[in-house]
Amino acid sequence: MSDHDETNVTLRGFAAMDERRRREVASLGGRIAHARGRAHRFTPEEARKAGQKGGSQISRNRKHVAEFDRHDDSHDDVSETTKEAWT
Repeated sequence: MSDHDETNVTLRGFAAMDERRRREVASLGGRIAHARGRAHRFTPEEARKAGQKGGSQISRNRKHVAEFDRHDDSHDDVSETTKEAWT
């Protein structure tokens, strides 16, 4: 897409709404889903199990995570104290 084309883009749907209106619409959708019984609300126990499952997957391969972090430049602005907490 050229620069000329980008100036002629018309926002539609959610993109055209302000943030407040997007939140209202999303909230309404969530309320309707719960009212119809189609939404799931995690219990504290389910949430705990899901968190443990994700954490165990990450800690399973610490070498891979360390290698990834070594090549990731997005953490340059993080303080050394914070970096130490993650190692």
